Amino acid sequence: MSKLDKELADAVATSEENAPTSERPVAAPAPAPSPAASKQKKLQNVGLLAALLVMGGGILALVLTSFKQSAVYSKGVDELVAEKDKLGSRNVRVAGNLVKGTLKRRDEPCEYRFTIAKNEKAIDVRYAQCVVPDTFRDVPGMDVEVTAEGKLHEEGYFEANQIMAKCPSKYEMKDRAQKGEQKPHYEDIPAAAQNEPR
Repeated sequence: MSKLDKELADAVATSEENAPTSERPVAAPAPAPSPAASKQKKLQNVGLLAALLVMGGGILALVLTSFKQSAVYSKGVDELVAEKDKLGSRNVRVAGNLVKGTLKRRDEPCEYRFTIAKNEKAIDVRYAQCVVPDTFRDVPGMDVEVTAEGKLHEEGYFEANQIMAKCPSKYEMKDRAQKGEQKPHYEDIPAAAQNEPR
């Protein structure tokens, strides 16, 4: 036996000698619940469950109604014209081609007015903003695809709060350049500067 083991055995023996001999008091058993208290607790649980269900239903209804209000329908011009009454004042994203010669700009108050068409159906669009995308131009000989987001106005035109114009692909631009047409959406870069690093 090592010295440490001997010291430990002595300490245990000393503590056992000094320990009181009387037993510790045992806690009294809990009284049995009365039937009235048990019934009241069940009613509290049912009430809590009902309150949680009502709150959950309210939250679900709130989420569903807010989602429905913020949903944006995506339609072509032909579909929008056919479903004017059905869509009412809902947010709609409408896509079509800019009708040549219809793009008008007014400075006071700042707004753009134009017409977009698809499948021989057309709708007038009013965009009350001063800034439009760079690719939104009425370029002769080139179709400009426009997507406008907003609502149908009761007077029959489309009130846009956002417009996007699709930029022609680089392949389309190369084909047009080979045919001798000007590149409408960006400046010509001189041949000497085309190979320079930027």
